[in-house]
Amino acid sequence: MEKMCTEECRIDCLLKTVRAEGFLGMYRGAAVNLTLVTPEKAIKLAANDFFRQLLMEDGMQQDLKIEMLAGCGAGICQVVVTCPMEMLKIQLQDAGRWGACHQGSASPPPSSRYYSTGSASTHKRLSAALIAWELLHTRGLAGLYKGLGATLLRDIPFSVIYFPLFANLNNRGLSENTGKASFAHSFLAGCAAGSVAAAAVTPLDVLKTRIQTLKKGLGEDTYSGVTDCARKLWTQEGPSAFMKGAGCRALVIAPLFGIAQGVYFLGIGERVLKYFE
Repeated sequence: MEKMCTEECRIDCLLKTVRAEGFLGMYRGAAVNLTLVTPEKAIKLAANDFFRQLLMEDGMQQDLKIEMLAGCGAGICQVVVTCPMEMLKIQLQDAGRWGACHQGSASPPPSSRYYSTGSASTHKRLSAALIAWELLHTRGLAGLYKGLGATLLRDIPFSVIYFPLFANLNNRGLSENTGKASFAHSFLAGCAAGSVAAAAVTPLDVLKTRIQTLKKGLGEDTYSGVTDCARKLWTQEGPSAFMKGAGCRALVIAPLFGIAQGVYFLGIGERVLKYFE
């Protein structure tokens, strides 16, 4: 019954988004992802390899603890890009909801200053650049890195789960001749590891998203931190709220990491690491 309700909620969300914002409304925030996802994944994958080489001695067999530590290091490094990327993406995706709520209103809500420039009657077309400028202008660099702690709490466990799992799955397809797995095998291993890791850290992603959502509607809670957010979410919406969007998140992350690992294992990673030798 709960699964059926979840599916109905997803379909309802999809239909309402298309009805209110059109087909392109489903792609809000895509430009931010397209711009920043490449450096984010490059940092993540290269940092993991760097820490693995740093921690593992020559001839050392595969070690789960080393792989987890290397994944932890990669998760810490990537937030330099991930946190502002997520911050901008969330504001762009949430803007449609606010546009629908305040359509026909003479004046925008007080918190909409991040999407305006100057007077309330003068507004520029919403974009990631505009939101970034408003955040920097009103809150400084800290505005772009709001929710940094929550992002770290999500990305570090994700990398700790993902990289060891991927390495073990990928090693099952190593060729005796080349010593490497095929592109197809690396792709599937990345998909499997990515979906498992994404589902596992969904509660932390929910907390991060709630904290990074700047615009709050009437009756919506504000949060002083991760602990406060988790407590309010548990009390008001129950434990199932922590797994909202787990299926969709796994479906998005799986091919993303499958492609990233497939391309990376074609030899791009090795070329990048040569610059550090």
